[in-house]
Amino acid sequence: MSPLPPGPLTELATRILTSLDVPEDDARLVAASLVTADLWGHPSHGLLRLGWYVDRIRSGVMRPVTDIATVLDGGAVTVLDGRDGVGQIVTARACDHAVRRAAEHGTGVVAVRNSNHFGTAAYFTRRMAEQGCLGILTTNGSPAMAPWGGREKTVGANPWSIAVPGAGRGPVVLDIANTTVARGKIYAALERGEPIPEGWAISADGAPTTDPETAIDGIVLPMSGHKGYGISFMMDVLSGVLTGSSYGTDVAGPYVPDRRSGCGHLVIAVRIDALLERGEYDARITDLIDRTKRVPLAEGAEEIFYPGEIEDRAAAVRSHEGIPLPRRTRADLHRIADECGLGADAEFLLPGPEQPCTS
Repeated sequence: MSPLPPGPLTELATRILTSLDVPEDDARLVAASLVTADLWGHPSHGLLRLGWYVDRIRSGVMRPVTDIATVLDGGAVTVLDGRDGVGQIVTARACDHAVRRAAEHGTGVVAVRNSNHFGTAAYFTRRMAEQGCLGILTTNGSPAMAPWGGREKTVGANPWSIAVPGAGRGPVVLDIANTTVARGKIYAALERGEPIPEGWAISADGAPTTDPETAIDGIVLPMSGHKGYGISFMMDVLSGVLTGSSYGTDVAGPYVPDRRSGCGHLVIAVRIDALLERGEYDARITDLIDRTKRVPLAEGAEEIFYPGEIEDRAAAVRSHEGIPLPRRTRADLHRIADECGLGADAEFLLPGPEQPCTS
């Protein structure tokens, strides 16, 4: 099946969300965040999640109109209540707020409670880096792994991201979950009808598995053993305990259609030029990247990448060549569009004559 152009995909996702009373600007941001994940080569956080959001809006556990309340305004520190709004909108506003406070105080810290799943954390930390800040974003999520030494899942993957300006390059950005693999990648394997690699997960009975459905019902393994568990636990402290939001087993994932998420986030923005003259920073980050990329290659490696570089390259290619959505994801998007009265707008998702891709 031919890759699909990002423009029509973004427009379709936007129209699906506006049909459910999400304001157009908000719907467009959510759609862009999902399509961007697919452009980066991360379908685990792309359009396959739109159906989950639709189900949660329909059930009423996620509000289509995001109405954020300020709980505490303490200058450089703010606490916001997302009041079950759309996660991407809550997070975008929190990050924008943190950057504004950083412009005034050098740093801005925003604690967010009662939010929802926001897609890829890098989508938001990159925005902060592009505004001249160090951006840090943490979140908690529903239980995915067991605490080290346990056999019941009570700890979320609890991803986090750090991004900084990359001088003449794009932002330097890290975005990782604390499991061996993001749970969304297991869902993506299920969408493609493919097995997962050994070592990603175990079944509910504790047996190794390569079946994605068994893995989803089972336990995802932490990255680096006890270290991944420990980092994930602390991210729950930052995102859930400290923010006044839910934590541990009280957080529900985006694939649960009828339960409040209760997830929380912590956003930190630090203005680069509050720490170091910007020209000097640019020279130093450029030097670090150049030194890193000049390291002799290990056997089998073709190039060394700095964090975020692979995603930038993938987006550049896919913006022109299109996004290779799995058949199951296409069918799901078409079904959702049809249910929203937009079936005619989604015909381009179905198999047909090979067409050149234009965005």
